[in-house]
Amino acid sequence: MAYIMYLLLFGLVLGLAAVASNPSPYFAALGLVVVAGMGCGVLVGHGGSFLSLILFLIYLGGMLVVFAYSAALAAEPYPEGWGSWPVLGVMLIYLMGAVATSLLFWGGWYEGSWITADEVSEFAMFRGDVGGVALMYSSGGGLLILGAWVLLLTLLVVLELTRGLNRGALRAV
Repeated sequence: MAYIMYLLLFGLVLGLAAVASNPSPYFAALGLVVVAGMGCGVLVGHGGSFLSLILFLIYLGGMLVVFAYSAALAAEPYPEGWGSWPVLGVMLIYLMGAVATSLLFWGGWYEGSWITADEVSEFAMFRGDVGGVALMYSSGGGLLILGAWVLLLTLLVVLELTRGLNRGALRAV
């Protein structure tokens, strides 16, 4: 199980470096979906299967919208891929920074501290991830509504900034 977690965490860091180094929105959106899959795999490994499934479905829906907007706004005839030298160089710099940071904080990380949410299931009434989702909606409901409002406002601001001089469907008649 530890080797699978190492593989998922390595894929997560590699995918984040690929997303951060890529200037093309096509490959960046694909990289974000791969990173979301790796992150949800890490959550499953820690015992959060329900939370991982919900997070992946919501994230894929959001990424579909972001990919549609980014593909419509930045239509490049020849997008730069991960194999081009400038993108590969920046990706290697990001990976070296991640390795240097992990070596800096290496002393406190151990495999034995990876305890899943279901380790103490004999004392629990519910699974660990389902209880967390219920707590998020009960105690964190106000912040959840505030987060949805901020995301809607951000979407409208980005659309207003990127439309340029032409008015589109919102022009005055």
